[in-house]
Amino acid sequence: MKIIVTGGFGFIGSAFVRLLNRFPNIEIVIIDKCTYAADENRVKGCQYEHIKKDICDVTLDNVIGAHYIIHFAAETHVDNSIKNGLPFIKSNIEGVFNLIELSRQIPELERFIQISTDEVYGDILRGTSFEEDALLPSSYYSAAKASADMLVISAGRTYGLPYLITRTCNNFGIDQDKEKFIPKLIDCVKKDKKFPLYGNGDQVREWIWVEDNVTEIWKLMNEGVSGVKNIGSRDRWENRELIQLVGEILDKKIKFKHVTDRLGHDRRYALRSNNEITMTIDEFLKNYFKDGKED
Repeated sequence: MKIIVTGGFGFIGSAFVRLLNRFPNIEIVIIDKCTYAADENRVKGCQYEHIKKDICDVTLDNVIGAHYIIHFAAETHVDNSIKNGLPFIKSNIEGVFNLIELSRQIPELERFIQISTDEVYGDILRGTSFEEDALLPSSYYSAAKASADMLVISAGRTYGLPYLITRTCNNFGIDQDKEKFIPKLIDCVKKDKKFPLYGNGDQVREWIWVEDNVTEIWKLMNEGVSGVKNIGSRDRWENRELIQLVGEILDKKIKFKHVTDRLGHDRRYALRSNNEITMTIDEFLKNYFKDGKED
């Protein structure tokens, strides 16, 4: 079986590559242009072929014979999209369009799998987001991801492209890029720096361990699931609650400073999902700060 993994050196993509590497008879091809968010060390010891290319520049020769294309590669950081949305349009829309067009030419393809996000649903102040809900993205990042989802769905209807779209919540785990909330919080604690907290810090996010996310993606693949599936955890925290949690774990006051809230900041995300999880974010943080001491 040949599996193409775009963004395989990224945080979530690399976790999926490590999972695939446990199984024999899988030919893994990573397509990754190696941006600041990529780290080949995340898949150290794994067997794979690497094609160093922007997904906009991938050609049929790079993907022919693939049974699955798992598309993790994306510009993801909302703050970056507010400063300059153009890279998000290029990668998250034009790149996906290119991959779809190539996928339509692969007779062996069993499914194109688009890795999406709960942010495409926008704010949900109460209740949970269902797969059938309207998409109401609030940033260039989430709008580009929603656009990509729509391209995949339309290719499925018009051309019969077999697809699966997974929409997941905030991922956490080891070796995540330091621009993300949890690594930035850990880094500030280690360096005794003030953590920059947007507004009052009352934004609610749902959190899933990256290993649980990729395990569910693998499970859905093997079960032949198509369409759109939420992958959530029901593990929801206000941002300021996570800072308080780390303080309780370490039995110390965590320094933070209120900064001007992000433009268009969504207040709350919450997914309706039924997948299993094996680790919550409080368990992860307690594990990380063993016995109240930073590793």
